[in-house]
Amino acid sequence: MKVALIDDHEIVAVAVQSVVAQTDGLEFAGSAGTVAELLAAHPDVDVAVLDLRLADGSSPVANVEQLIAAGARVLVLTSGDNPYLIRSVAKTPILGLVRKSAPMPVIVDTLRRVAADEMDLSTELASAMSTDRDLNAARLSAQEQRVLTLFARGVKAQSVAYDLGITVHTVDDYVRRIRAKYAQIGRPAYDKVDLYRRALEDGFLPLPPV
Repeated sequence: MKVALIDDHEIVAVAVQSVVAQTDGLEFAGSAGTVAELLAAHPDVDVAVLDLRLADGSSPVANVEQLIAAGARVLVLTSGDNPYLIRSVAKTPILGLVRKSAPMPVIVDTLRRVAADEMDLSTELASAMSTDRDLNAARLSAQEQRVLTLFARGVKAQSVAYDLGITVHTVDDYVRRIRAKYAQIGRPAYDKVDLYRRALEDGFLPLPPV
């Protein structure tokens, strides 16, 4: 799986390349100072490690959207000195955020999770998601909340049906309704990662310990 970096500093590229080299199943594709430069050189990158603040003054949100549109999973890299930028990317479909000062094992573990298409919450990202008051709440029924809580945790539909005493077909109907309600308020949930995010944002799931 190919990992690439968007950052302005050569020393960061050296560090990320070293981390990737220590992570089984990953290879370092290269680095660039802008998203456009990276995608021109490596259009098939699997995981993009993105610095929040680039010298070209580009929007972190626009950068994330461009990378995801190209099919990349996004891990945000930050010095953590700008809470506004962290809050802004918390609303995007990034899979994780890690501080540049984080210990090597933390960065390696985060990369593994993101490469596996799993969400990895840092303290900063979890806090930004849980305190964002600009989010429109989805009006889910009590049963829809129960289905979301189980389904977003990764529980299979058959197990959800068994736990709630309903059929698998009914579970599927509930999930479709939940997705539709989130789509109506501008917070789409296309897959289980999105549903997990929505459950965290709306308090249906507790934030994981970080």
